[in-house]
Amino acid sequence: MSEQDFLAERFEAHRTHLRAVAYRMLGSLAEADDAVQEAWFRLSRSDTREVDNLAGWLTTVVGRVCLDMLRSRKSRAEEPLDQSLDAATTGPGPDPEHDALLADSVGVALLVVLDTLTPAERLAFVLHDMFAVPYDEVAGIVGRTPTAARQLASRARRRVQGAPAPDADLARQREVVEAFLAAARAGDFEGLLKVLDPDVVARAEIGVTIGAAAVAANAARFAHLARVSRTVLLDGVPGVATLSDDGQRLLRAMRFTVVRERIAVIEIVTDAARLSRLEVTLP
Repeated sequence: MSEQDFLAERFEAHRTHLRAVAYRMLGSLAEADDAVQEAWFRLSRSDTREVDNLAGWLTTVVGRVCLDMLRSRKSRAEEPLDQSLDAATTGPGPDPEHDALLADSVGVALLVVLDTLTPAERLAFVLHDMFAVPYDEVAGIVGRTPTAARQLASRARRRVQGAPAPDADLARQREVVEAFLAAARAGDFEGLLKVLDPDVVARAEIGVTIGAAAVAANAARFAHLARVSRTVLLDGVPGVATLSDDGQRLLRAMRFTVVRERIAVIEIVTDAARLSRLEVTLP
C-alpha cells in the first residue's frame, strides 16, 4: 500500500465524524461534504508524521474550513478535486439514508437557532458542547483566548436552551407561507415584515441573508418570480414552488420553517440535482 493510499484509509475512518461536525456547523449536507473534501485536500498536502491525534487534527481543520464558510457564505472558489482520484480518497457518494439520519439527529429546531448565532458562537458551541473539543483547541480555531471561547459557547448555549420549537400546526404554517407569497407578489415590503421573524435566515446556493428587512427587500425584488409560483408541500413541509410552463418540471423551490407564526428559516433551492430529490405535493 502506498503512503497516499494509507493516508486515504486513515481519513476514511474519520469521514463520518467529520461530516457530522461540518453539518452541525453549516446546516447543509452539500456544504458539509465540501468542507470534508477540503479537509482531505489539506491533509493530502500536509506532513502529518508528527501528528499523534489525527482525529483531533482533522476536526480542527474542518472547524476552520467551516468557520471561513460561515463568515463568507459565498460560492466556493476552489476547483473541485480531480475526478480521477481513487474512490478511497474521494469517498462514496451521498447516502440518502445516512443523510436522513444525520438531519434527524440535529433537528430543524436546533438548526433554526444555530443559524442566528455568530460564526464564532456557532463553532464554539458545536465543537465544545456537541463534540467535547476542549476550549483551548476551540480558542485556537476562532483566534480567541480560552476564556473568550468559553464565553462564546455560553452565549450560544443560552440561546439554544431558550429556543422555541417550530410550529406543528400544518394548516397555520400554510397560511403564513401563503401570506408571504401574496406579499411577495405585490412587492409589499410591510406585508413581508409582518410574517418574517426579525432574525429570519434565508439560505440559497449563492449565500445567506439574515434579518427581516434584508429578506423582505430581496423577496420584493423578485415579485416577478412570486407571480408565477404557487404554494405546495415540499417533503411534507409548506413551501413555494416555481414550475415550468407545462407544470412538469420544478425550477425553483423555497422551504419554510415557521416558529411562533413567523417565518424563521427559508431554504431556497435552485440546483437541479437537489430539486429532483424533493417530493412536491400540490394542494
